[in-house]
Amino acid sequence: MAIIDFVVIPVGTQTPSISKYVAEVQTILERYKQQGDIDYTLTPMNTQVEGDLSTLLSVIEEVHEVPFKHEDINRVSTNIRIDDRRDKQRKMIEKIDSVNKHL
Repeated sequence: MAIIDFVVIPVGTQTPSISKYVAEVQTILERYKQQGDIDYTLTPMNTQVEGDLSTLLSVIEEVHEVPFKHEDINRVSTNIRIDDRRDKQRKMIEKIDSVNKHL
C-alpha cells in the first residue's frame, strides 16, 4: 500500500481562492473511496490518499484534470509526494500512531 499527498494548483484563477477546485477533487476522491479503492484525508495544505500505487496514479491523473474543466483555466501545477513502503502494509493512521508512541 502506498500513501501520496498532493496539491492541485490552478494557475490564472479569477480570485486567490481555489476552494471550489479542491471541493471538486474531493468529490472524485469520495467516489474512489465508496468503491473501496482508496482512503483519503483533506488537510489545510494538501490531500493525503492511501491505496494501491497504480490506483493512486490514476487518481492523480483524474484530479489533475479537474481545473481544466473550467474554460478560464489553461495551466495547472500538481505537486505529488509518494511514500511506497514495500516491507510493511501501513495505513496513514498507523504512521501517526507510531509517532505518538514516542511522545
